[in-house]
Amino acid sequence: MIIELPDTTVSKISRSLVSVREEGGAVALGRVLTLIIATRHGAEEEVIEAANDASREHPMRVIVLMLGDDDGDPRLDAQIRVGGDAGASEVVVLRATGAAGSNTESLVTGLLLPDAPVVAWWPADPPLVPSESPLGRIAARRITDASTRPYDKHRLAALGANHAPGDTDLAWTRLTHWREQLAAVLDQPPFEPVTAVEVRGASSSPSTALLAAWLRLMLDVPVDWKYLPEDEWSDGIKSVRLVRASGEVVLDRASAAIACLTQPGQPRHDLVLPRRTLRECLAEELRRLDPDVLYGRVITEGWELLGAATQETHG
Repeated sequence: MIIELPDTTVSKISRSLVSVREEGGAVALGRVLTLIIATRHGAEEEVIEAANDASREHPMRVIVLMLGDDDGDPRLDAQIRVGGDAGASEVVVLRATGAAGSNTESLVTGLLLPDAPVVAWWPADPPLVPSESPLGRIAARRITDASTRPYDKHRLAALGANHAPGDTDLAWTRLTHWREQLAAVLDQPPFEPVTAVEVRGASSSPSTALLAAWLRLMLDVPVDWKYLPEDEWSDGIKSVRLVRASGEVVLDRASAAIACLTQPGQPRHDLVLPRRTLRECLAEELRRLDPDVLYGRVITEGWELLGAATQETHG
């Protein structure tokens, strides 16, 4: 069910939410958090769909905030989605123009679930310092995505320089299965130290650089990494090569969904390793509301260990 509230106020929206629950039997008591999504008009449906899917694992209230022309007439239009249009969540879509959008914090504070943590998500165009932004100040977790715009060689450096506990990025979340596979390889004999690492990936994939930073931090060995030309590889991470005394361990994507694992003295294995969906990444980040300490170390210490010259060369 979708309820339209044109030219409204936050207090009217709040009353409408109460009315919907009372009349339709929707229950908010099981909601575990409030997710605020700051996006732009025309891009909201994809992120709402991802949030609805994730809400089946994390029942929540979703507030989608879209700001229009600052010079337009002050106006707040809203939409409430419940039932089949909202998964296991309540979705409140806010479209603010003019002075109505000048104070984003006041637009959402009256709609937050009481005594529930707040997560802020910028699918694109995040503030330079998320933790100091109006939405970031009220959020326990702040989610950005370094892959949602043409890659800027300074983007990851900026994330590291402005990192605060509670920050995370979906470019890091997309690495979970890669990190699991590589950790599993190193947990098997022969238990030899890795002496060098090579990482390759698409120029549109900041996950490539974050994987290199993680390996540099965890293994404390030189890491050679670079982005491949688009005609060679155009979709995410391509390969990781670990050098050990007995030979090389190589995890190489043969296609967008299949990676080949080769190790000395063992048969080649084909592993299912597709790029993770937006819904999967969002659901994973919502499972933990405490700071991701490892991501914080990778984006700061690990990125620094790769070296400033490397950033300039490979960005």
